[in-house]
Amino acid sequence: MKKVLISLFAMAFLLVSALAFADDINLAKKSTIETILQSKQLRVGFESGYMPFEMTNKNGKFMGFDIDLAKALAKSMGVKFVPVNTAWDGIIPALVTDKFDIIIGGMTITQSRNLQINFSTPYIIVGQAVLLNKKYEGKIKSYKDLNDPKYTIVSRLGTTGEQAAKRMIPKANYKAFESEVEASMEVIQGNADAMIYDLPFIEKAQAQNGAGKTIALDKPFTYEPLAMAIRKGDPDFMNFLNNFLRQYKGDGLWQRSYNKWFKSTDWFEKVSD
Repeated sequence: MKKVLISLFAMAFLLVSALAFADDINLAKKSTIETILQSKQLRVGFESGYMPFEMTNKNGKFMGFDIDLAKALAKSMGVKFVPVNTAWDGIIPALVTDKFDIIIGGMTITQSRNLQINFSTPYIIVGQAVLLNKKYEGKIKSYKDLNDPKYTIVSRLGTTGEQAAKRMIPKANYKAFESEVEASMEVIQGNADAMIYDLPFIEKAQAQNGAGKTIALDKPFTYEPLAMAIRKGDPDFMNFLNNFLRQYKGDGLWQRSYNKWFKSTDWFEKVSD
């Protein structure tokens, strides 16, 4: 009787294991990786215009830090890179409804976004900084000094810059704009006192258009990890992305791209107006 019970337990264990294994196989078959390999293309969603992450050059081609990353990812999978330029306010719904396979577009990991989509490990850490009209040089030394109704601050609609402005500088007069370039020009032209936005853009805006007219307070006052985003429920794709990032950084490709887009201004003249 004892041997019969042992045999029954063993059979039950094998049955459960087989079912679990079958579930694993089915899950793997549903991974976006399979779709990408079958179609032989990686569709990448982003919105061009976020310097220096994704931009359009004068020949109509996309370039930037994120574009380098996306192309390297496609190459590692042996497939074609297919850019899908998408309006920012609809980029998460577009991912969820399979308009593309992944977002590589300077997206900050936030808890609210993470309820809708999954993020890879961060590929770069940025934070909010201040582009300040030059008339306040020496008078305003921190974002905290802007927390007064007499100051007008700007940022881009629907971004973490807007969230930081409203949450951390609530007393200031706030105005939102459809693009970060439009918002920065308000400060450069003296129509607004300061802009709150990601540090890389603040530095580039100050160097490219704001020299002599603005000051960059370039010590970030928020912590914002940027990551690749995919649809929920795809552990195989997530595992691949995280391992790819380790290799991308370990091989020196990440640093090479960083030096090109963040430490050089050679690309300025190539950006489409």
